[in-house]
Amino acid sequence: MGSNNKSGEQGKQMADLSKSLKEGERILEPTRRPDGTLRKPIRIRAGYVPQDEVVKYQSKGSLMKKEMASQGPPGYEPDPAPKPKTKSAKRNERKKEKRLQSTAEKGNSSEDGSASNGSQSVNVLASEMEALDVSSNNDVCGEAPNPVTTGEDVEKRIRALKKKIRLTEAQQQKTASQDLNPEQLEKFSKLEEWRQELKALEDKEA
Repeated sequence: MGSNNKSGEQGKQMADLSKSLKEGERILEPTRRPDGTLRKPIRIRAGYVPQDEVVKYQSKGSLMKKEMASQGPPGYEPDPAPKPKTKSAKRNERKKEKRLQSTAEKGNSSEDGSASNGSQSVNVLASEMEALDVSSNNDVCGEAPNPVTTGEDVEKRIRALKKKIRLTEAQQQKTASQDLNPEQLEKFSKLEEWRQELKALEDKEA
């Protein structure tokens, strides 16, 4: 009977509280204590937040750090939505990758500085030799069956032969035998002929 009376009293209290409720307020129903008795109904005011749900205080500095972390470093502007790449853009990317690979390979090969310098000088010498060959061939084609006729022509031919011999010897010293290409081998084989021709011309001039 006592429990019924208590529950009746609590129901009456809840009814009274619900009548006097203001806008936004609510009633927390009675909860049971460990000993079995019921707690009184509680009226909760509008906007009330329980203690365990209250947001912890954060200083301005910590809030700014969080905001900066979400936005990225200062001056960073996120890219807009990525556009689909066109065929030309893809081609340009592939070309760029090839250029980077070639420069990387050149960088690796340039570690041996003396070897690279030697090969460059060899290429320069080879191009000069080719130019000399062309000029000497033109001179021979334009002349009569007896190519060396005047003293001036003999001097020119001697100078050209001396230069060719000097360049070929320098190239021969700087280039290893296994690194030679067919053109260089051909020039080296002609070296003795050029020396003999030079000697004959010098004897003739004397």
